[in-house]
Amino acid sequence: MNAPIRVTISFDEKSYRNFEALRGEIDVSQSELIRRAINYYYENRSSLDSPPDERVSGYKDMLGNGEHIILDVDHWLLFLKTVESSSNQSEFWNTHRDIARSHAEQLAKKVTSPEALLKRLETCNLFKISRSDSAPNEYTLLTGSGTQRRFVREFLEETFAGMGFDANIKEDYSKLRVTLNGEKEIQ
Repeated sequence: MNAPIRVTISFDEKSYRNFEALRGEIDVSQSELIRRAINYYYENRSSLDSPPDERVSGYKDMLGNGEHIILDVDHWLLFLKTVESSSNQSEFWNTHRDIARSHAEQLAKKVTSPEALLKRLETCNLFKISRSDSAPNEYTLLTGSGTQRRFVREFLEETFAGMGFDANIKEDYSKLRVTLNGEKEIQ
């Protein structure tokens, strides 16, 4: 084995506190921590040097605390098909609206505009946003038809109302057209 190469580094106060905290957490030598950090940075430098992708940040935020799951689209559609054929449809839709109101309360701290809410929900793959430059307050949400479109519409209606956003939602066969009536910012 070749002799190790010695390097001297200097830290600012914050970097040193972070360094010591990490060293204590993972219980390794100073040299091993620096080796791991450099190798990690080297392997991930392209993603670390670019601005964080909004979608990746959204996934991290939603999945990180365990309140959301990743679900295959076929399973999602199966669940909705089961709702359509259920004798408890009204109970499902009432509970769905209650959940939307709860989301409005929780998201009020994170989401400050109707557009930010739409982008967050697009990250969930509930729809794909399409916009026209000629109408900046109008959004077309490609949702799919039937129960999926209704699920998104009712969720948005309750969440927008619960957050104090004024929006008009119109249904087409496989999309929703959302017009935002003034972008009230949450204080």
